[in-house]
Amino acid sequence: MTIKSPVEKPNEAKVNVPSPIYLTARIFIQEAQYSFQLGQPGFHWIRLHFFPIKNSVFDLAEATFTVQTDKYVLLHSFNVANSTQSILKEFLLNATEPHLTIYFKPMKNSAAFINAIEVVSAPDNLIADKGFALSPVGDFSGLSGYGFQAVYRVNMGGPLITPKNDTLWRTWVPDEPFLSKKELAKAAPYAARPIKYPDPAFQLIAPATVYGSATQMAAANVNNQNTNVTWKFEVDQAFGYLIRLHFCDIVSKSKNNLVFNVYVNGKMAIPNLDLSTLTGDLAAPYYKDIVANASLMSEGLTVQIGPNDVANGDINAILNGLEVLKMSNSVNSLDGEFGPDGKREGGGPNRGTVAAVGFAMMFGAFVGLGAMVIKWHKRPQDWQKRNSFSSWLLPLHAGDTSFMTSKTSMSHKSGFYSSSGLGRFFTFAELQEATKNFDSKAIIGVGGFGNVYLGEIDDGTQVAVKRGNPQSEQGITEFQTEIQMLSKLRHRHLVSLIGYCDENSEMILVYEYMSNGPFRDHLYGKNLPTLTWKQRLEICIGSARGLHYLHTGTAQGIIHRDVKTTNILLDDTFTAKVADFGLSKDTPMGQGHVSTAVKGSFGYLDPEYFRRQQLTDKSDVYSFGVVLLEALCARPAINPQLPREQVNLADWAMQWKRKGLLDKIIDPLLVGSINPESMKKFAEAAEKCLAEHGVDRPTMGDVLWNLEYALQLQEAFTQGKAEEDNKTTAAVPASPAPTASTTDDCPVSLPEPNNGPAELQAIDEHSGTAMFAQFSNLNGR
Repeated sequence: MTIKSPVEKPNEAKVNVPSPIYLTARIFIQEAQYSFQLGQPGFHWIRLHFFPIKNSVFDLAEATFTVQTDKYVLLHSFNVANSTQSILKEFLLNATEPHLTIYFKPMKNSAAFINAIEVVSAPDNLIADKGFALSPVGDFSGLSGYGFQAVYRVNMGGPLITPKNDTLWRTWVPDEPFLSKKELAKAAPYAARPIKYPDPAFQLIAPATVYGSATQMAAANVNNQNTNVTWKFEVDQAFGYLIRLHFCDIVSKSKNNLVFNVYVNGKMAIPNLDLSTLTGDLAAPYYKDIVANASLMSEGLTVQIGPNDVANGDINAILNGLEVLKMSNSVNSLDGEFGPDGKREGGGPNRGTVAAVGFAMMFGAFVGLGAMVIKWHKRPQDWQKRNSFSSWLLPLHAGDTSFMTSKTSMSHKSGFYSSSGLGRFFTFAELQEATKNFDSKAIIGVGGFGNVYLGEIDDGTQVAVKRGNPQSEQGITEFQTEIQMLSKLRHRHLVSLIGYCDENSEMILVYEYMSNGPFRDHLYGKNLPTLTWKQRLEICIGSARGLHYLHTGTAQGIIHRDVKTTNILLDDTFTAKVADFGLSKDTPMGQGHVSTAVKGSFGYLDPEYFRRQQLTDKSDVYSFGVVLLEALCARPAINPQLPREQVNLADWAMQWKRKGLLDKIIDPLLVGSINPESMKKFAEAAEKCLAEHGVDRPTMGDVLWNLEYALQLQEAFTQGKAEEDNKTTAAVPASPAPTASTTDDCPVSLPEPNNGPAELQAIDEHSGTAMFAQFSNLNGR
């Protein structure tokens, strides 16, 4: 039923809204639709305005709903998230029918609302059918077949442009908030001359206020400078983008004097751009459409301009305006993985298929459940033991890969226990209580699957609760894969799955809580205490152990497929555990590879896998080589803000390694504390991991051996240093046998120095000495 909000008109002085359209709203408690008759087919702007005004019908701050047309999903599980500002969502759709229908679909027990809708015809020439693709490089055709969402529209070097001052009622914001290093950029003087549009229709592309202002290099015309002006934007990494770059040479005094390069996410987008040659004049507008697919978006979006190395004219670069438009995916969605017809991107199962498979598995599970009940009826004491707190931390049937549709009918004070080896089944109400109704303040991580919340269950045990989008099937394949993988794996260096919830179409996973978070956060970007070299080695060793177990611990072997520092988590003792198995693959029996579409994270991808689309365990080895370099250099795998030769960590570090100067680029906080031999062994391991061809890379077992050796060299170095310090300070020489390292934050047992072989005595696996305990004192070789 559609109802109108019975809202008294709020006091405008107390409501922070830019327009009276936000003072009323239409609220829907079930699916509703608006239909519009279009004058002619073609591109149209769809602008949706939202503001959660106070009313007596429904708390609009809690409203969660989907908005779609017959062809496109515009918003999926949308929520204003307690916003105190008005929200505008702007789309550009190519309508081929004489009418347009917009559907509002509230989630279960929720509502939908809208304050205002705009449907505006767009010019025919606004979006050309062709653009330039960055990966693979070349022309991109078919843009007219996509739907778009306007994500950013930026006026470089100029003021805010409001709809009433734009040719198509658009808003353009200043670029300063997006500049990465403001000192490298400055606004160009506003154009004193009029903008020379090639024809009147071109004025609809962007107004003269955009082309009449620009951001240029702050160090313009300084000889031998090599700096780029960089803008950085947050984007949804699951989608491709159309990036429109606007140029107009308002800074040159003569033609053919300004030539520069433009980069998008570290890739050359426009080389040797000579505006006056392209347009035939100064102060003449020009724009270029760049298409960047989702594989380039793992670190967000960066746009850079920089000088051309061979240009003889002005050493400068400019950008006048920028538009970033999200492109619809393969199932015509602009938000989420599912299209309006329920099809999943990549051809995954729809709801009917999942239900059929679920019912089949449920039947099999009930048969097994009956047998289990008979067995435990005879042995009630064993049932009580199995149903204890500690039991569901381990899979009940470690090799079982059946999926989650069955639960036992036997309850324990706070939930059910899976009969199929999947750990504990949580009710949705339990997890609501554990996370304080999924409070945004409890979010400790965000990923492609959804948010991760810190929760508290039972007697105060802290857990990590990973929730997919509620009431949807988004990520169902990754959800299944994660459970199937972790239900048959158990290792100290793999994050443990405690349980799950699939109640009411929810997809929630519950893991052990890793209090020290991702390895990456301790290397750069979070201002956390510096990890010592020994700690970094032990974390890398723990991660290598986890990956080695994945590759060799099951009959088939498992390929993780997304090894990176954000997927290596640290517990309260800094024990490393590999996490996130949503992309993992079993290796087929008798084969060394899996033929599959390329997935993973940019900067960590195995180049051979990228070329041949054949995934092997050596793909994980390559990614782990990048992780090793991150641990050594404390910088991201990809950093587009750096000069071109430094953008890719693997390429840059290996150049210095081949020169024998790797010590020049290591984390400055480690200088002086690393044994050179330890670093050399570590760097050799990384170099072997990064070999161009998988056959030339070591196994994870070989990598682990080298890292253990590097740790032993470091420990011997630290021990020798401590002994020298003691000799210096003591009146007589002394060689006390230390029981723990005093120079590192994580103490570990050290073998007592003597002339005979050391005894192997209860050495902790994580100490990093298990494989080399037979060496009592190494000084390098």
